[in-house]
Amino acid sequence: MSTQMRSFSDLEVWFNERRITEVECLVPDLTGVARGKILPREKFYEDRGMRLPEDVVVMSVTGDVPQQGPFYDVISPMAHDIHLRPDPSTVRVVPWAADPTAQIIHDCFDRDGNLVSYAPRSVLKRVCALYEQEGWEPVVAPELEFYLVGRNTDPNTLLSPPVGRSGRAETSRQAYSIDAVNEFDPLFEDIYEYCDKMGLNVDTLIHEIGAGQMEINFFHDHPLGLADEVFMFKRTVREAALRHGMYATFMAKPIAGEPGSAMHIHQNVLDKATGNPPIYQGSQDP
Repeated sequence: MSTQMRSFSDLEVWFNERRITEVECLVPDLTGVARGKILPREKFYEDRGMRLPEDVVVMSVTGDVPQQGPFYDVISPMAHDIHLRPDPSTVRVVPWAADPTAQIIHDCFDRDGNLVSYAPRSVLKRVCALYEQEGWEPVVAPELEFYLVGRNTDPNTLLSPPVGRSGRAETSRQAYSIDAVNEFDPLFEDIYEYCDKMGLNVDTLIHEIGAGQMEINFFHDHPLGLADEVFMFKRTVREAALRHGMYATFMAKPIAGEPGSAMHIHQNVLDKATGNPPIYQGSQDP
């Protein structure tokens, strides 16, 4: 559910209405980490040609630049600049910020004005364009699983479930338990409030199988808009968890002996002319 803004004049009106003083200029990397710069609002307009080194979108989750693998041959040792252009339709408030702050996702271009092919948003745009060429509309709905864990400032200490309202941590698996979710009601009230202020397309919340493992579903929508929302949602959950004395992690297997987390994606394809699933016209096996 992205905004309807398509121009910088619309963006300026939006900033004025919300008295925005600071702008987070975001670029999603391959692992979903938010890279970029934070600027005063007046500098944002001056820096529409903002640049970052090209390896920023292929860093590992720990911030390392690839020294081998497929991207080692793509990224220049010179770390050439990529040019960032904000997508006005992605702008949203940062509801937890102390000062009125906006966040906006940027696309990455090379010096010739071409989309950087390996940037995550570029890849998804290219895939969506292939559907468009066929007259099809892809529709998806992601389900995000994540763990709530107790504060842990020592990376060598194993993670454990956080303490809920009862003063106890979960010690058993509570799939679909309402009471287990209610243990963290104050946290989830903040998450839903933040999502509402940001216009994120979230639907239901359930307790997953693992101790402290949760899942939030999104409504069906276009893949690019939902990818942007999932990117922002993960930031939102982590921030809200910190404010309630715990961490949130979307790692695939953060706790030994507990079920792993995933992001399931419901996928549909519609014929744009009829609104129905497309009829395959290719050759059929006898």
